[in-house]
Amino acid sequence: MRIGLTDSGSKRHINYVNWLKAVDGVEIVELSANKNNAQDLETCTGLVLTGGIDVHPGVYKSSSLSYPNVEGFDEPRDQFEILVFNKAQEKGLPVLGICRGLQLINCIFGGTLIQDLGELNKIHQGGPDKIHNVKVEQTTLLHAISSISSGNVNSSHHQAIDRVGTGLKVNCLADDGTIEGIERSETGHPFLLAVQWHPERMPLLTSPFSKKCKR
Repeated sequence: MRIGLTDSGSKRHINYVNWLKAVDGVEIVELSANKNNAQDLETCTGLVLTGGIDVHPGVYKSSSLSYPNVEGFDEPRDQFEILVFNKAQEKGLPVLGICRGLQLINCIFGGTLIQDLGELNKIHQGGPDKIHNVKVEQTTLLHAISSISSGNVNSSHHQAIDRVGTGLKVNCLADDGTIEGIERSETGHPFLLAVQWHPERMPLLTSPFSKKCKR
C-alpha cells in the first residue's frame, strides 16, 4: 500500500511518516510543491493532506489578508495540494485531511474559514498541543470508525471551519461548537475524512481518534 503524503513543512513531519508506517505494508510517497511531483500520485492507493501554514484567504475567496497571528502563506503549496486532491478524486482514492488538510478540503468544496479563533485560541491553539473534548455525530463515518461518541483530542490551530463546503457534513464538534471534523454528506463517492486534530502525534496513539481502524 503506497500512501501519498504531502509535505507539512514542519520539523515534526516525521510524526506523519512514523504513524502511517506503523501499519504493516505501508510505503510513503512524499508529495510537495518543491518537487512538483503530483504525477507520483499515480502510484498511490491513498492520500493524506497534512497540517502546516495557514491556507491563503484567496483560496476561500476572502479579500482579507490581515488578521492576528498571521505567519505568512505558501500559495504554491495551496495550489499543489488542490491539484493533488483533485487528482485523487479523479482516481477514486481515499483521502484523509489533518488540521490544515481539513481546512483546505473545506475550501475546495466552497466552504470558508474563521481566520482566527480569538479567545478560543486558549482552548485550541497550543505549543505543546492543547487537549479538549469532541463529540462525534451519530450515523457518520467517523463514528463508525472510532466507535465512540466523545473523547479527547489534541489541538494546535488558530483557524477553523466557518461555512461548511457543499457536499460535506460535520462529523464532530468541540464543546465550544468549533467544527473538528468533516466528511462527505452523501454516499457513493470515494472515502473522504478530515479532522482538525493531529492523530499522528496524539499523547495516546491507542486512542480511537488515532489508531488503525478495524474497517
